[in-house]
Amino acid sequence: MNFQETLFPGYTIGEDAYQNIPAVCAPFGKKAAIIGGKHALAAAEEKIRRAVEGSGIEVTGTYWYGGEASVENIAMLEPQVKEADMLFAVGGGKAIDTVKVLAHMTHRPFFTFPTIASTCASCTSLGILYHPDGSLREYSFSKIPPNHIFIDPQIIADAPVKYLWAGMGDTMAKHFECTTSSRGDVPSHSDAMGIALSSMCAEPILRWGQKAMEDCKAHQVTYELTEIILSIIVSTGLVSNFVQVDYTTGLAHAIYNGFTILPSTEEHHHLHGEVVSYGILAMLTIDKKYEERDKVLAFNRSIGLPTRLSDIHAKPEDLPAVAEKALQGIDVRKWPYAVTVEMIVDGIQELEAATE
Repeated sequence: MNFQETLFPGYTIGEDAYQNIPAVCAPFGKKAAIIGGKHALAAAEEKIRRAVEGSGIEVTGTYWYGGEASVENIAMLEPQVKEADMLFAVGGGKAIDTVKVLAHMTHRPFFTFPTIASTCASCTSLGILYHPDGSLREYSFSKIPPNHIFIDPQIIADAPVKYLWAGMGDTMAKHFECTTSSRGDVPSHSDAMGIALSSMCAEPILRWGQKAMEDCKAHQVTYELTEIILSIIVSTGLVSNFVQVDYTTGLAHAIYNGFTILPSTEEHHHLHGEVVSYGILAMLTIDKKYEERDKVLAFNRSIGLPTRLSDIHAKPEDLPAVAEKALQGIDVRKWPYAVTVEMIVDGIQELEAATE
């Protein structure tokens, strides 16, 4: 068919956000299945059930998503939720992506309830699937995002602060990568809209991120924390829905992928956004954008995000293998210049010297 379609979710945010479930969800059916992670369900299930009590929306059951966003867990869940008209996805990225792909496969509306602010999964149409051992399986592409996002900032404020910390690192990359990958192009309307919006993935974090971290540690919902939650979940998600995949990824994520080959990355439980934040610094150094790099560098230092190889338990001798792996994916197939192994190694070494 000769047309383009771009869809976006609505969202509700606030400590009473779940009270809006009946008004938003009633047009989509009468039966809902709740699916999520164990910690997420413990935090949100009772609030969801109270919100729909007496509304005409029946909860058919609550189900653990299986612990991995895999086709095996999707197959496990499908018969369990067959009576549901709609699906409620509760938790972080993997739980939400599991429900998202299940909803796409079974042609049902789905609603997301993020309980941590670490990714934009609860806003996007893209799903990421893994093998049962946790290794990447495939991207599940769709044009259909959640119908609506329900964000309770108190639940997020009560979650471990490390997720917000890493989420800010990953979110900033969206701006720096898509503005670099599109350099020299004349983007189409949708791409141009997303690229323009991407400033909202970096500016609020650089402005309010340190305060938001302090508030999250204190389990306090504040203006600053709410703004950062919206930046991580909504701003980044909208950019992802607007912009083609070659613009939404880039060298920071390529460098992250490179570091995943090191056993130390897994052994020390370095989070995705944590390593991506280091990748931003390396990317901006390679790109000779020193003013922007130094702003991110100062921010990373202010909240303890990595600025040196030692912060992510890597060593200079690891760099050739890391750089080789970084260039094996799709992340820089669309970039304003050819990226080489030597360029990555030299850029990271330059960053090391600048942060001594």
